[in-house]
Amino acid sequence: MVLSLWHNRQLIIQMTRREVIGRYRGSIMGLAWSFFNPVLLLLVYTFVFSIVFKARWGTGAEESRADFAILLFIGMIIHGVFSECVNRAPSLIVGNVSYVKKVVFPLQILPLVALGSALFHAAVSIVVLLVAKLLVHGSVPWTLLFLPMALLPLLIGTLGIAWVLAALGVFIRDIGQITSLLTTVLLFISPVFYPISSLPAKYQQILLLNPLTFVIEESRRIMFFGTVPDFQGFLLATGVSLLMSWAGFWWFQRTRKGFADVL
Repeated sequence: MVLSLWHNRQLIIQMTRREVIGRYRGSIMGLAWSFFNPVLLLLVYTFVFSIVFKARWGTGAEESRADFAILLFIGMIIHGVFSECVNRAPSLIVGNVSYVKKVVFPLQILPLVALGSALFHAAVSIVVLLVAKLLVHGSVPWTLLFLPMALLPLLIGTLGIAWVLAALGVFIRDIGQITSLLTTVLLFISPVFYPISSLPAKYQQILLLNPLTFVIEESRRIMFFGTVPDFQGFLLATGVSLLMSWAGFWWFQRTRKGFADVL
């Protein structure tokens, strides 16, 4: 799996760049949309939850709406990376039939290209988040250096899921509708709009089974509260993600022989 991706790294980079640029080609604002889209969603969610519903995160008596917005934004970024890759995965092979006909084309890189595109938009959102943190609090925590480590289990595990869904999408066209529904549900059963500590203990244990919970909570600790990540939890999450990724790659390679017959 690793060798396959490494040997095709230049092709992955080129296709990811084309994917990012092609999404906004022909629009007046171009790549600026990658900045305005998350900001608009952030403003809407912040207004609904912090003003209409008067939700609070519980960080202290002096918690401001800006603090709530930053904490909310972190969860939105994590969920956004996952949902974009998962929702696009079922159509990756079906939407690139010409690649299937080419025996030499490495179809296994298509989910990684989608992940790279999602990471670009997440990086833009993180820059917006850090600017907001700097304006509100006057500084950003040094623990930000641990952010790539905290995101690693998310990226590896998402890639494995994308491989499975990309293969299933060829044979079962309803997969795309199912993933769209599930990612929407996952938005509300993940600690995006609320901290996991606000739930009763029995529900906290259930929520920890959600693969996004650990990454979201650790990212908040690193980017907002300035505390070091849970290294033991990181090792466990990374191990599980590697297993998921290998299983997804194995499934994709096992089923790809039938892609041309179906398409």
